Amino acid sequence: QVQLVESGGGLVQPGGSLSLSCAASGIIASIYDMAWYRQAPGKQRELVAGINIGGSTKYVDFVKGRFTISRDNAKNTVYLQMNSLKPEDTGVYYCNAAFAGDAYWGQGTQVAVSS
Repeated sequence: QVQLVESGGGLVQPGGSLSLSCAASGIIASIYDMAWYRQAPGKQRELVAGINIGGSTKYVDFVKGRFTISRDNAKNTVYLQMNSLKPEDTGVYYCNAAFAGDAYWGQGTQVAVSS
C-alpha cells in the first residue's frame, strides 16, 4: 500500500518560515518524480515545486527565491522549505509522487499565514 504522509504545516506570521516533510512508504521514492502542490481556499490545486529523480528542481514564479524543494532518497522523504511566507501562501499543501503514468497523493497539510 502506497502512502505519502505530509507533516510540518501550521500557523505562521507573514515573513516567517515553515518546513514541510513528505514521507513515502510502499514505493521506492528515488525512482519517482516528486512535487508539492497547494490548494488555496476556493481555488484549484496548483503546482508549487517539483524535483525529479536526477535532483533537478522547478518552481512556480510566485515561490522562486523563497521556497526550496529537496529530497533524501535514503529516507524516502521529500521536503519543502518555505521562507518569507506571505498570506497568499495559505492553503493545503499536498505531496505528489509520479512515475510511469502512476501518481500518488498525500492527505495534505494545512499552512496558514496570518498575523
